[in-house]
Amino acid sequence: MVAGTFRIGERSVGRLGFGAMHLPTEAGLRDGAIAVARRAVELGVTLIDTAHLYGWGANEELLAEALYPYPDELLIATKVGVAPPAAGREAALCGRPDFLREQVEEGLRRLRMERLELLQLHRVDPEVPLADQVGTLGELQAEGKIGHIGLSEVSVAQLDEARQIVDVVSVQNRYSMLDREHEPVLDACDAAGIAFLPWRPVHPAVAGATPEIASVAEELGATPAQVSLAWLLHRSPVVLPIPGTGSIVHLEENVAAADLQLSDHQFRRL
Repeated sequence: MVAGTFRIGERSVGRLGFGAMHLPTEAGLRDGAIAVARRAVELGVTLIDTAHLYGWGANEELLAEALYPYPDELLIATKVGVAPPAAGREAALCGRPDFLREQVEEGLRRLRMERLELLQLHRVDPEVPLADQVGTLGELQAEGKIGHIGLSEVSVAQLDEARQIVDVVSVQNRYSMLDREHEPVLDACDAAGIAFLPWRPVHPAVAGATPEIASVAEELGATPAQVSLAWLLHRSPVVLPIPGTGSIVHLEENVAAADLQLSDHQFRRL
């Protein structure tokens, strides 16, 4: 892969990962989802992202069914910190220490792991001090249940605060060529050598967004989505896009973007 690798803690992973959120878990579609997960690994993907929120654990169970026992080179990242909806209510953030501990234990069981190699706080709960949330993850890390700690949808200030308490190895914020709201967070990760995992790395509007995208895609013999992923890989060596899909064809198209190389001129045009 032109994209190369990046080190998360002591683990080295390919810079183009896979987001498992879109894998269906219901009967009738499950076999196809398992085939997609297995194909991702066959294609050399070594970073897969999931979360307790995705099907309230069903997505984690699907990955275990598809991939356990896991290849040594595969890093599965999961996330905790969102509570299932109660009757008549929506899901809600929950960063209470007891709840985070419970979700970590459930994640270990569902993924059939003794240690969650990369555990990310899905969202910062504004009702609980951030120090209590990441401090709990730090305690779980000391207990051997978490290998590395990451954050999701955080500001630069929250990242700085968390890093005073634990070693943060990854940040997962929304970011793409057409959505650069979290550019300051990416810059902070770049400066600190922290992995930045952009979710929704291909903006839905990328295909018809600008003539320049179409022009670069034609020059490279690629799709606008592939150009979008190649742009992210060019943007910074700490960027590890995690595009997701439930289609093997789409998966193969995404993975092929790791072999694209934008020139500096093409990158500036975009």
